Amino acid sequence: MRKLKLQVQMTVDGYMSGPNGEMDWMTFPWTDDLGAYIGALTAQVDTIVLGRKLAEGFIPHWASNPESEPQVAIDQMNNTPKVVISNSLAESPWDNTVVAGGDLAEIINKLKSQPGGDIIVYGGGTLVSNLIAASLIDELHLFVNPTAIGAGLPVFGNPGANKQFSMVAATPFECGITALHLEPKRA
Repeated sequence: MRKLKLQVQMTVDGYMSGPNGEMDWMTFPWTDDLGAYIGALTAQVDTIVLGRKLAEGFIPHWASNPESEPQVAIDQMNNTPKVVISNSLAESPWDNTVVAGGDLAEIINKLKSQPGGDIIVYGGGTLVSNLIAASLIDELHLFVNPTAIGAGLPVFGNPGANKQFSMVAATPFECGITALHLEPKRA
């Protein structure tokens, strides 16, 4: 069965964006050691899962071939098939992307049961919180930036969704970000 991996940037106080979606707290530029880590993390990935709100910015950003991004990353993001989780979109307005709506667990379990490589989810916030609460994520890769913003969209946003994790590794990078690789403790 395929693994569902979460890769998300977050602040030390647990937010993936500010109260109004601000992302100006993220640490850039990334250093080569962080780039190599992400390359290894995504090497076996052949499907990207996104929430609708994130997809609206994410997919057009990569499709524009941004000069600020390495060409290998642009190609990987554009060429990897994407699944947008949405109950408000009937069909995909983007190339190489399908829309899936309905029961989240059914959608994810169907994707995981199909042949192929790993699946990665980058967000958005509601999707990430719901995936964590439903115990659908197999690996969490939290890229903790050395910044606290005090309020915003939390990574773990479902109150009462008490989850236990095992620390697989904590990897600091030259740019100041630390990657926490966690796996959920299963009963």
